[in-house]
Amino acid sequence: MKRFHFNLRPVAVIRAHHEQRARDALAAAVRQFQEVTEKLGRIRARKEEFEVALLASRRVRFDAAGEAPVLLAYRGVCLEEAEADKAVSAARGVMAERRAAYITAHRRLEIVRRLETKARVAHRQAALHAEQVEFDEFAGRAAHRKSVPL
Repeated sequence: MKRFHFNLRPVAVIRAHHEQRARDALAAAVRQFQEVTEKLGRIRARKEEFEVALLASRRVRFDAAGEAPVLLAYRGVCLEEAEADKAVSAARGVMAERRAAYITAHRRLEIVRRLETKARVAHRQAALHAEQVEFDEFAGRAAHRKSVPL
């Protein structure tokens, strides 16, 4: 049986490399999204602590001079939350882009893999057919030898 040779093997190697790079980029984007989401969660927890402290201080007498730094810090946390929310949205967008790029790269690789599978099946069938032809010729010669007297 002849050895199988696939002409598009270099294309498959290049596409596999592109798919691996796209997979790595997607993994990095997912990690970045998780980090930004965790940061947003920490900021929101800190904001809730400020809100609880602000509501608790409202039960007693209001002191504007004492409340000003707390409100300023609360405002800073609110700004941090808004920035973190924007970062989460940006990371989600990057993650979606990287996912689309990975899916495209994977599909391109799958096309070549399917072509290779079809070529491998065709090669196997051709080899089996050639082998069957050889068996038929051998059997024909053997039958002919038996029918011809020596």
